[in-house]
Amino acid sequence: MLTGLIKTMRPRQWTKNFFVFVPLFFDGKVLDPSSLIKALIAFGLMCLMSSAVYLMNDLADIESDKQHPIKKFRPLPAGQLSPQVARMASILFALGSLIIAFFLEMGFGIIILSYLIVQIGYTFWLKHVVIFDIMIVAAGFVLRIAAGVAVIEVERFSPWLYLFGGFLALFLILGKRRHELVLLGENAGNHRAILKEYNLDLIDRLLSTVTTSAIISYSLYTFLAEGLPDNNFMMLSIPFLLFGIFRYLYLIHVKEEGGTPEEVFLRDRVLQSTLILYALVVFVALYIL
Repeated sequence: MLTGLIKTMRPRQWTKNFFVFVPLFFDGKVLDPSSLIKALIAFGLMCLMSSAVYLMNDLADIESDKQHPIKKFRPLPAGQLSPQVARMASILFALGSLIIAFFLEMGFGIIILSYLIVQIGYTFWLKHVVIFDIMIVAAGFVLRIAAGVAVIEVERFSPWLYLFGGFLALFLILGKRRHELVLLGENAGNHRAILKEYNLDLIDRLLSTVTTSAIISYSLYTFLAEGLPDNNFMMLSIPFLLFGIFRYLYLIHVKEEGGTPEEVFLRDRVLQSTLILYALVVFVALYIL
């Protein structure tokens, strides 16, 4: 049962919480011990809260997950984890992370509470509202960035990064939706009712829109945001962003992947290498030049 609980907490999906480090990195404070420690604590609390949400989601989706060719092997629908244990763990994780968050920083506590409220709304209602369902998931990523801002004293963090983060989140979410439609085919609606409202043509049009928006918003950030180096070196990071997005589109459309973005990233060495090179360019721009 302990193994089932850990699996349901979805440690692999904790990679989403790295959005908490966006303000730390882009504000030039990775080398500041105090800011780094606060960001690490915020990351840990977001992981705890997101695990509480995953437990809540799986409890609400037990029956539908049984119809999914992959999700039916999750601990709750497979009977490996007791719903009572999952329910109690979800409550404890949520309360524990909230108490520590408010103790750490009032603003951070409010943000993590907002995240919980939004996710509760999503689980029991908003995930059934077409279009709004994907936007509310993207809002969770923006709240992660806001959480990172709340725990450190930012000096040159740009609001453009909120915009870019939101578009990037929509890009990943739509890729996941597309994968579900391809994988489940005509049975997609039996697993997730909202999928009846989508088709591949709509998803691809939305993907095209958010892809363009993400690229433009990031490009504007690199030469319009205040606090960046005057030499415009930050603009050299744009090609790496482009390649990463194009690579992910290739994996979605040609390899028919994208079901879970974190798993795609964890097994694709090209994406990993691109992210490392991108981070190096940004580090040189913000910390050395």
